[in-house]
Amino acid sequence: MSPASPETLIIDRQEAVMEIRFNRPHRLNAVVEAFYGELLAALAEAKADPEVRCVILTGEGRAFCVGADMKEHGGAKRTLYQRRRYLQLGNDVCEAILRHPKPVIAAVNGYALGAGAEMAVACDFIVMAEEAQIGFPETSIGTCVGGGVSKLLPQLVGLNMARQLLYTGRRIDGHEAARIGLATSCHAAERLMQQAHELAESLSRQAPVSIAMLKRLVNQGSDTGLESQLQQELDAVFTCSTTADWQEGVDAFAEKRTPRFQGH
Repeated sequence: MSPASPETLIIDRQEAVMEIRFNRPHRLNAVVEAFYGELLAALAEAKADPEVRCVILTGEGRAFCVGADMKEHGGAKRTLYQRRRYLQLGNDVCEAILRHPKPVIAAVNGYALGAGAEMAVACDFIVMAEEAQIGFPETSIGTCVGGGVSKLLPQLVGLNMARQLLYTGRRIDGHEAARIGLATSCHAAERLMQQAHELAESLSRQAPVSIAMLKRLVNQGSDTGLESQLQQELDAVFTCSTTADWQEGVDAFAEKRTPRFQGH
């Protein structure tokens, strides 16, 4: 299916920002296989388009995403191989978000549970509505988190808090998520998308090559030894210095004007 006409997503381009809105509101944007496939295609489209500088993920209706569509799961006749393939798609989406060269913002407008919370945690920034709820209910239904959450969540909120959230499945609202460092910020529901777009537009004004380099370095930093990280930072600085954007940044600074980065 073409990412230009997906059935489970609404895609809206606003200048340099691609907004991807999950569009299964009748099921609180619960995940089905087609959703994962279309989201992977949309993320790939954003990656390939040099005009896109930032991506926002959000949900249509009163949920961000409540995880797997249990109704469809209950009626599905999957082989064990097909079940594994479906689970792999969930991991693939989170990995695509994590490895995306452009910043990805989760604008959590309502419930973000299970796979919805996993996708949010994979994003670079989470902005939440005050009354939105995020949680990891896996232990209550006999399963386990995926999408890298067991690694990423402790880095965001600390090991002790991650254990509390993951082991108990407790949901927290936007205020608490911001307090513990899971969310970047929380806002009144009517201001959520405005705030998400303001953040996205701010990020879109930065040098794209610099952002891509930094995202990779930051995401891998906890796994890399200091000597290796220093070398990779040096390589990144050198790579940035070969771009036209680096010269534009230098010239703009000297001329006391706002730089106009082109992404090369």
